Amino acid sequence: MAEEQLQRFLDKVKQLNDFVALVDADPALRQRLASCDTHQQVVDLATGLGLEIGRRWGEREPPKPGGLANLLASEPPPPGQERSDVLLQQGPIRLERIHSCAAATAPGQWYDQSQGEWVALLQGSAKLRFADETEPRQLQPGDWLWIEPRRRHRVEATDGGRGCLWLALFINPDSTPKAP
Repeated sequence: MAEEQLQRFLDKVKQLNDFVALVDADPALRQRLASCDTHQQVVDLATGLGLEIGRRWGEREPPKPGGLANLLASEPPPPGQERSDVLLQQGPIRLERIHSCAAATAPGQWYDQSQGEWVALLQGSAKLRFADETEPRQLQPGDWLWIEPRRRHRVEATDGGRGCLWLALFINPDSTPKAP
């Protein structure tokens, strides 16, 4: 482990220990921590206390403008919003990186798109609901799925903080493959 990595690791351990000490000393803070349902909620709680515990081992610093293209190098949009970047468009295929932050599809709205969509969650956690399913699907980094054309779906929730990064491949219906 390089000295710089070692220092980042030790700093994170110190921040975590400081967080534990604050929680141990304050019953109300302990209750707020107990009510957290996701990693991002814990990170947001610690951030509100001036502590930085969010970056996981191996995660890079936020990107610097003009750097190499990197799927994970994206500043989150403001809370409640998402941003789409078209990475490639060729014939019937469009590849997008979508960065959402504490965002959800508007109440009562459903996506009903003519294209098929292969989507993978690269960062964060999210809930995705299909109109033909009773419960939303909980997605974690690495989860992916195929959405058939015209299958109604909506985003119920995405993480705040650094948000969710999605990789979405849209394919026009005349060239839509069958799911494995």
